[in-house]
Amino acid sequence: MRLMARRRGRRRRRNRRLTAAGIALLAAVVIFWSRIWPFVLAAVGLAGVGALVWWGWRTHREIRAKDAVFRAEQRVLDANRTLEKVDKLHWQDFERMVAAMLREGGCTEVEWVGGKGDLGRDVAGVLPDGRSMVVQCKHFATHRSVVSHDMRDLLGARTSFAADVAIFVTNTRFTTDAEKYANDNDIIVIGRNLFASWLKGSRLDYVLQAGVGGQGDRKHLKTWKKTYGDPRRDRRKRPAS
Repeated sequence: MRLMARRRGRRRRRNRRLTAAGIALLAAVVIFWSRIWPFVLAAVGLAGVGALVWWGWRTHREIRAKDAVFRAEQRVLDANRTLEKVDKLHWQDFERMVAAMLREGGCTEVEWVGGKGDLGRDVAGVLPDGRSMVVQCKHFATHRSVVSHDMRDLLGARTSFAADVAIFVTNTRFTTDAEKYANDNDIIVIGRNLFASWLKGSRLDYVLQAGVGGQGDRKHLKTWKKTYGDPRRDRRKRPAS
């Protein structure tokens, strides 16, 4: 009992000391606040300025990095404006070139994401009419053709990334089965002849309109009509596929 009483006594004395210390600290803050508050505000202000400077520096770096990427892609396009040159490109340069062409056509948020593990999405972005897109590019030797099997990853990419439109671009041609597969699955395909027309300056909306597979399902066709007009009209202006 005596031991417990001693412990309670020590606990009370410790609590009293802590309470007294807290009161003394509060009193000191109240008394000296007029002297220390400018320093507190200065510290807060410096922290805010530092955070703003860091954010601005990081944003500037990101903008410069993106600009460097865009310029590099544009240089590839500017240096390869003929099919003969395109056929000699590395496949990654072909993908970068397509990204630059989409950007020239008025697409926004265009990003080259190709490489290993791209899951069938070599280029991503938003079409001028606001629809999101995934693009797969295949750079083959001219004697090869794209077969339906080559398009399966693109279908998966459209689903995985919830894209509105899937576009397949190649420097070669499509087999009949591949064109049927594209048409059945609402894939817009841009083959060699159509790509050549695009390369020479044909408008992107005409190129996409001419691609086998049309403009997707009825919802996306409605969006197309609202932006560009009925794709079944003015067929004379479309390049050959």
